[in-house]
Amino acid sequence: MATYVHGNVVRKENIVAPKRESVQKSARAERSKVLHMNRGYVVFLAVAAVVALFVCVQYLQLQSNITKRSQYITSLQKELSDAKEANTTKYNAIMNSMNLKEIRDKAMNEFGMVYAEPDQIVKYQSPDGTSITQYSGIPKSGIIASSDVVK
Repeated sequence: MATYVHGNVVRKENIVAPKRESVQKSARAERSKVLHMNRGYVVFLAVAAVVALFVCVQYLQLQSNITKRSQYITSLQKELSDAKEANTTKYNAIMNSMNLKEIRDKAMNEFGMVYAEPDQIVKYQSPDGTSITQYSGIPKSGIIASSDVVK
C-alpha cells in the first residue's frame, strides 16, 4: 500500500463554515427587497391591470357583436331561402297552369290575331341599344333618332 504524504509546500485548505447568523441576515435582506414595492411599481401594476381589464371587456363586446351579426345573417339567409322557394313554387304553378297552345288558339280563333308577314316587319336602329317606346310611326329609313354614338 502506497502512502502519499503532503510536504510542507502543499497548501492546506482553510474551510470556514459560514455563520448561521450571516445567512439569516442576508436572507432577511433579500426578502425585504422582494417584499418592498415602491410607488412606481405599484402604479405600473395598477395601470397594467386596468389595461388588461379594458382589453378583456372590449374583446368580449366584439365577440358578442360578432355572434349577434352571425345570427342576424343566418336569419336573413333563411328568409332569402324561404322567399326563393316560394317564388319557385309560384313560378312553377303559373307555368303549369299556362298552356301556350290554348293561348295561341284563342288568340287566333277568338281575337283574329295572325302572324306578321315579312313585309310588315320594320327593322330599326336604336341609338343606345336599349328598348324604345313608340309614340309615332317608324320612318322608312329605319333610323329613329340620330346620335353621334351610332353611325
